[in-house]
Amino acid sequence: MGQQHPPIGRAAALLGQARRVVIFTGAGMSAESGVPTFRDALTGLWRQFDAQTLATPEAFRADPALVWGWYEWRRHLVSRAEPHAGHRAVSAIQSRVPHAVLVTQNVDDLHERAGAVDPLHLHGSLFAPRCSACARPASVPDDGTTEAGPTGGRVPPPGCVRCSAPVRPGVVWFGEELPRAALAAAVEAVSSCDLLVTVGTSGLVYPAAELPHAAARLGATVIQVNPEETPVDAVAEVNLRGPAARVLPALVEATWGDTGRR
Repeated sequence: MGQQHPPIGRAAALLGQARRVVIFTGAGMSAESGVPTFRDALTGLWRQFDAQTLATPEAFRADPALVWGWYEWRRHLVSRAEPHAGHRAVSAIQSRVPHAVLVTQNVDDLHERAGAVDPLHLHGSLFAPRCSACARPASVPDDGTTEAGPTGGRVPPPGCVRCSAPVRPGVVWFGEELPRAALAAAVEAVSSCDLLVTVGTSGLVYPAAELPHAAARLGATVIQVNPEETPVDAVAEVNLRGPAARVLPALVEATWGDTGRR
């Protein structure tokens, strides 16, 4: 490890003394594993579509096979990605801090695969489909049965085992509310934390983007990990510029003497 800059030392001191931590992650975290961000995900056969027109309840009602096929394609991309060192560092923080809650805007399962405990998915998950009518949880399809998924194209969604209505992706679409249970748990964690670490978030997607600002208003310290400036800069006591895969292991090492790699 090269020479550490003073911000890392300050962030390590804050993290080392914190007892209730919220780690808040966004699209930049997944992008470092090769997962396209939402607006970058339209490639190949999907170039002709606008993501914001596919990610709506109206689009699913009008053409369920088109929307389901796009999300199956995205799930296939995620399944091929691997968690990076930053994901593992998040899990290391959870294992070392008495009360550490992970809140994510990402719909992939990279945090879970890196060993994270009970992440709160504010925007849902590609791996938690549910019935479009009765909301019954549904099984994730086997990739082998979704032939169009890896390359794109229409894929008829399965039917609900309870009511036979089409199963929908378990993500939050434009015009929909965030999952109430996840949002309530996130708000509770933020309201009681003494430190919030925000990683790879643009600070622009509301209402989730309000969480760092709410933490600061309530007296918590905010650390930001991001290669670029964001609106969170205004409330962050420490800004660590750089990719999560490099910065987070360095932060864990500076705090506890190891990188959290497993």
